[in-house]
Amino acid sequence: MKFTRLSTVVLAGALAGIAGLAGITGCAAVVPAAKQHFDLEAHRGGRGLAPENTLAAFNNAIDLGVTTLELDIGLTADGVVVISHDTSLNPDHTRDAGGNWLAPKSGAAIRTLTLAQLQTYDVGRLNPGSNYGKQFALQQPRDGERIPTLAALFAQVQARGANAATVRFNIETKIDPTRPGETAAPEPMVRALLAEIDKAGMAARVTIQSFDWRTLALVGQLAPQLPRAYLTTPRTLKDSRWTAGLDAAGYASTPQLVKAAAANGPGPVVWSPAYADLTPAVIKEAQKLGMKVLPWTVNERADMLRLMDAGADGIITDYPDVLRDLMRERELSLPPPGRSAP
Repeated sequence: MKFTRLSTVVLAGALAGIAGLAGITGCAAVVPAAKQHFDLEAHRGGRGLAPENTLAAFNNAIDLGVTTLELDIGLTADGVVVISHDTSLNPDHTRDAGGNWLAPKSGAAIRTLTLAQLQTYDVGRLNPGSNYGKQFALQQPRDGERIPTLAALFAQVQARGANAATVRFNIETKIDPTRPGETAAPEPMVRALLAEIDKAGMAARVTIQSFDWRTLALVGQLAPQLPRAYLTTPRTLKDSRWTAGLDAAGYASTPQLVKAAAANGPGPVVWSPAYADLTPAVIKEAQKLGMKVLPWTVNERADMLRLMDAGADGIITDYPDVLRDLMRERELSLPPPGRSAP
């Protein structure tokens, strides 16, 4: 398809100019270790600071200065790629056209709504009466924000020019193999996502991540040069429906499992585990296998410091301002802010 040809050309050119390219098939480390930068990722655009997965949140993260915008995608009934963590409208942060909070468990599935229908809902603030809203009490509301399209985010970043020229995108395909009726199937979702990336010319700035490794296998086939991030939790590792049929019990470690899963594509590989039980030893093992380690979702300073000490290549966080401060304290290279950082 068009994306495969274009992305191969774009990324091959970029890789050719980088010294020290490692020749590890399927999980090559692109940049020599001494020159790697710590990856500061704003989870859902930094939902501790601004409404999650909105253009306002992504703008705020760029203003602050992050390496990567982390986000989730789904497909509408008319096949548009939109940015949403939830597969259905979430009453914790969704109001209807009349300004009323959705009733609990009443949100329609994203895949059943057209883009026009979806954009009648306001996702610009948290429901203060919900437990979820209380969890992110410092989030600044932005009334009027809609669930954006991926194309709109790409256009917004491109419109900022030099202020956002280096920011990357870590895009999660939001799909659950145990609930096939909730979302589009893996192939139409992946093809639609790759088409949007291709259309925007963003191949050199995108990583695709997923808990559902079937989508990553498709990326390895259709756009093999793209970086892929294998998301894991103890729960998903116990069910081979999440790991594209691979049985984790047959591998000595999760990094070995990820390496096997990633063997069908030459692009860079990332392992993104839940952070709580991550140890220096397993981080080192994964890195020796040629992959980066990017834990999620880390919001406490003590956990950030522990993972930095353990050798993680970056951190996904709801509070990119906190992580940025720790990086400054440790004199790590900071991604440039879109304006003067606070």
